[in-house]
Amino acid sequence: MSERWARAMLTAYRWAGAALYPVIGGYIVWRVSKGKEDRARRHERYGYAAAPRPPGPLIWMHAASVGETMAVLGLIEHFLSSGINVVLTTGTVTSARVAAERLGDRVTHQYVPLDLKPAISRFLNHWKPDLAIIAESEIWPMTILELGARRVPQVLVNGRMSDRSFERWSKRPSLAEALFENLAHVVAQSEVDGERFRRLGARPVTVSGNLKVDTLRPPVDEQVLAAMRRAIGGRKTWAAVSTHAGEEEIAADVHCMLRRRYPDLLTIIVPRHPERAADLKAAFEARGLKVALRSNAEALTPETDILLGDTIGEMGLYLRLTEIAFVGRSLVGEGGQNPLEPAMLDTAVLSGPNVQNFRDAYRRLIERGGAKLIRDGQMLAGAVNLLLREDKFRSRMIAAGRATVEDMSGALPRTLAALEPFIHPLIVKSRLEGGNGGPRKA
Repeated sequence: MSERWARAMLTAYRWAGAALYPVIGGYIVWRVSKGKEDRARRHERYGYAAAPRPPGPLIWMHAASVGETMAVLGLIEHFLSSGINVVLTTGTVTSARVAAERLGDRVTHQYVPLDLKPAISRFLNHWKPDLAIIAESEIWPMTILELGARRVPQVLVNGRMSDRSFERWSKRPSLAEALFENLAHVVAQSEVDGERFRRLGARPVTVSGNLKVDTLRPPVDEQVLAAMRRAIGGRKTWAAVSTHAGEEEIAADVHCMLRRRYPDLLTIIVPRHPERAADLKAAFEARGLKVALRSNAEALTPETDILLGDTIGEMGLYLRLTEIAFVGRSLVGEGGQNPLEPAMLDTAVLSGPNVQNFRDAYRRLIERGGAKLIRDGQMLAGAVNLLLREDKFRSRMIAAGRATVEDMSGALPRTLAALEPFIHPLIVKSRLEGGNGGPRKA
């Protein structure tokens, strides 16, 4: 693919987006009907601002979903303490809730505008960011091009490039270079990710490690935790977290198999998408299982088979109720989910083999003995059984996972060091202007 052809493709993308803009409303309405958009704030997806721009320097920070939002909290806290305003965009309703819970009105939250020129231009015309920081793997062509045209520095932090994305971009090297050359810096999670970005034309690229390791331990309401621990008592527990469709049924199968050996077993299932909880509860009850739905504050009784965790922001609670966690999107589907959060909360980590998106974290955990890969439901049942039965083996896995997470820390200061050339001028600007005007609530 020639450079001229790549430029033509990007121009075609720009005009196609402009043509689709007037009819995109139907798509947004459909997402609202599915609970994927906030009805009251859907105008933000078209670039309309819900708050005035605060005076002084401003960083546009984008984090796609909950995990990315949690990962950049440390960066945001640093920017705020330095007198720099932040407008944080996310793409999901759940991440918006997390942002509100963890940051309150200290930042302005907006839903990320659609990657269409009218929406992006409207957003940028209003917010006029001095710097754009994108988390992990959010590569939106129109957004990158519009920021580049306005000479706004763009930095990708906690950068990750999955096998599938790298293969797709590698087939279009000129197109990749035409986009990635707009990035002023890429701060990658691992050496593998860094080398992939370099091969696609990004310069410069540094490696920081995973920001999620430096995130504060997931919070918990200590009173709720104590009450639930009292309700559970001495029962055996294990958890299947961040599960995707099909994996909840596997977890229920495991529960039924192990209940013969452990009659008091409690299985905790936390689906990645909580809106599926009602259907899951009905399916479990059809199998004769007794289910407590967390969102309804249903009491845990000695007869409860499954605690269905369908609340937002309570992963810290669920993981503290057990010492064994299967991490989903790894038996059904592919890519995996982040195992570092369970490891830092003292659980032995189990996962299916499809962990491409978190290969480096799993490699480190497995090498130290903090995680184990299983290939199917039968093997998962065997692994959970072993961990329930062998206290010393479980304790060794937990200690190894904790040590691995501790060794992987340090990504936040390394990322801040890479950002310093971009941040320092904004700090100076803020001081010269007498400090910022304070964040505004959306």
